Formats: sequence, structure tokens, C-alpha cells
Amino acid sequence: MTLSVQFYTMLAMVGMGSIFGAALDTYNRFLNRKSRKRWLVFLNDVLFWILQALFIFYILFSVNFGEVRFYIFIALLCGFAGYQALLKDLYKKLLEKFIQACISIYKFSVRMVKNLVYSPIKWLVLLLVSIILGLGKGIWAVLGFLMKVILSILKIVFTPILWVVKLISSLLPKNLKKFVEKLYNKIAGYLFPFVKVINTKLKKWLKR
Repeated sequence: MTLSVQFYTMLAMVGMGSIFGAALDTYNRFLNRKSRKRWLVFLNDVLFWILQALFIFYILFSVNFGEVRFYIFIALLCGFAGYQALLKDLYKKLLEKFIQACISIYKFSVRMVKNLVYSPIKWLVLLLVSIILGLGKGIWAVLGFLMKVILSILKIVFTPILWVVKLISSLLPKNLKKFVEKLYNKIAGYLFPFVKVINTKLKKWLKR
């Protein structure tokens, strides 16, 4: 391995040490160890260290084809120590500002979607439901009025017929009159319960 390759390797490893420090602070910021279960924290830690090791090895392989030397670990340690001493506080402040900016953008997006999409659709649906209910009530009112008119007409039409039937029945002989009464009672026994139910439901509907 030439001197230039060794120099680039050291620079890359110093940079990877600093990047590792920033990644570790970012990971701890989002992990929130105190509120999570231990097994979940352990699993996340294992995955984090594996990913960091793979990333560092990928950079090392890109620079010197993966040759591991002792000074590589020294360079990583120097990069990490430099980050801790010089960049940690600044990076944490920038990270917090970035997180707050993302939260603000998310809240603003939610408000925009709510005001521009959700609220208009909501009021449109409510308007359509109100129109449909109003039309339904109007139709029911018209039908109720028509039923009242029809019942009144039927009453006017059938009242003279009932008078004629009563007159004829009074003139009939007793035997024939008893036969007609029995026939009427049988028919009434089948029809009256049904007519009574319809009449009751109709009266309740008309009173609404």
C-alpha cells in the first residue's frame, strides 16, 4: 500500500470516526432508552453497531480495498475524539433545530391538508346529507298529504255505499241476513287484523 493510499485511508478513517460520533448522538436522541424495553434497546444497539461496522468497512474497502492496519483504529479513535471535543455541542444544536423544523413542517402540512382538503370535503358531505334529508322529509310530507286526501275521498265514496248496504241488509229475510252476517264475520276475521295493523302504522306515520 503506497503512502498516498495510507494517507487517504487515515483521512477517511478520521472522518468515519467523526461520522460515527454524530451517528451515535443521533441514534441516542431518537432511541429514548428510558422509555423503551431493555430487549428492544439491546436489539437496536446490536443492529446499530453492525450497520456502523459495515459502513466503515465499505469506506475502507473503497479507499484501500479493505486492508486493516493498526493505525486505522487509531484514526477512528482520533476522529471520534475530535468530534466529541469540537463538534458534539454544535451538532446536537443543529440536530435539535432540524428536528424542530421537521416537526413544524409536519404540523403545517397537517393543518394545510385539514383546512384545504378535509374540511371542504366534510362540509360538502354534511351539505349533501342535509339536502337529502330535507328532500326526504318533503317527500314524506307530500305522501302524507296525498294519503290523507285519498282516505278522505274513499270515505266520501264508500259512505253512501255503506248506507245502501245497511238499507239492503235491513230488508233482507232473517235467514239470508244471518248467512250474510256469518260470511261477513269470517271475512272480517281474516282481513280486520291486517287492516288494523296498516291503519295503526298509517296513523303513526301521518302524525310525524
